[in-house]
Amino acid sequence: MAQAESSAATPFETDFWKDAKLRKVWDDIVPGEPRKTLPYLLTQEAIALYCRAVGETNPLYLDEAAAKAGPHGGLIAPPAIHILLMFACTPADDWMRSPGTVNAGQSWSYNIPARPGDTITLQARALDKFIKRERLFVVHDNVFFNQHGDVICSGRGQTIRPI
Repeated sequence: MAQAESSAATPFETDFWKDAKLRKVWDDIVPGEPRKTLPYLLTQEAIALYCRAVGETNPLYLDEAAAKAGPHGGLIAPPAIHILLMFACTPADDWMRSPGTVNAGQSWSYNIPARPGDTITLQARALDKFIKRERLFVVHDNVFFNQHGDVICSGRGQTIRPI
C-alpha cells in the first residue's frame, strides 16, 4: 500500500525517452515469466487529466452529481484508461515501455469500471516471442485488478520490439 500512496503523490513519468537505456530488451524477455509491476492509486485528478488529454467529456467520469445518478452510482474511469494504467503500474525498466515499440494488435475485455480511490494492480507476462520477417514479436497478456481482487479488464496483444 505504501507504493500506491507514493504513486499518487508522485505522478508517473510520461517521457518515454527518460530512462530508455534501463529498459529490458528482446533477450531479457522470458515467456511465462511475470513482469515486475507496481500498485497505483487511481485518483479523480488522474481520471480528469486523462479525460482532458483524450477529449472525453462524459459526466460519468467528471461530474460527481451526474455520476451518482448514473448506472454505476458514482464516478468511474473511462475503460480505455487501462493504457495509462499500463505505464503507471510498470517500473522504468519494463520492456513494454521501450521507445520504438509498435502495437501489432490487441484485444481487451472490460469487466467492471475502475473508480477514483481504487488501488490498481497489474499481472502481466510475455506469453511468447518469435521472429517473423526479420521483426521481433512478443505476445503478452495483462490483467488489471482493483484492491478487492476484482478484474477490471484483461487483454492480450502483440508488439513488435525495437531492435
